[in-house]
Amino acid sequence: MVERYYRKTALQGGRTPFRCEGFVRGGTIDNGTGQPVAIDSLPPFLRALLVTDGTVTKIIEAYFWEPVVVDTLRQEFVVAADEIPWIHIAGGERIMLRRARLRGADSGSLFAHAFSVIRTELIPAQFRKRLIDREIGIGALIRDSGLESYREVMEVGIEPDADTDDAAFRTYRIIIAGEPVILITETFPLSRYR
Repeated sequence: MVERYYRKTALQGGRTPFRCEGFVRGGTIDNGTGQPVAIDSLPPFLRALLVTDGTVTKIIEAYFWEPVVVDTLRQEFVVAADEIPWIHIAGGERIMLRRARLRGADSGSLFAHAFSVIRTELIPAQFRKRLIDREIGIGALIRDSGLESYREVMEVGIEPDADTDDAAFRTYRIIIAGEPVILITETFPLSRYR
């Protein structure tokens, strides 16, 4: 999965409509086959998830009105095989990869998957320990730590999903102390949000 970020310096298909604005009249996103999909054809709540700069877990909890559990499915340190310009990683650097699932605590419903690439050496020590110990999700961890950060949406689209038929996705980076530190792609199964 990390391969999707290698050498990516520009936005796929040009400028992502949601990068700076939440509303783009007549805006489209790519559906993975080069065909545009009208943004206004997506369910309203899904559009909100794609543009938010807040904690997705809390927004999903409020919408579906149940607690959301973050299950860490995979977490490991690897050496980047190539550069990842969006978060200033050079090939050969050590990074942490993390894959998580957001599901309803009561219903067991799958709400999202998240895949993260993390420059752990740039994260404060206490935050890093809690992250490595898999205590809670990244968004909640940032919120609870009081760490000042900024999220920048880099890419939005629709792609095939292994667990469902199709999923909307967004890739964003989290900037801490002026440095891009975490790159996250969240995928939302379309069938859950229709």
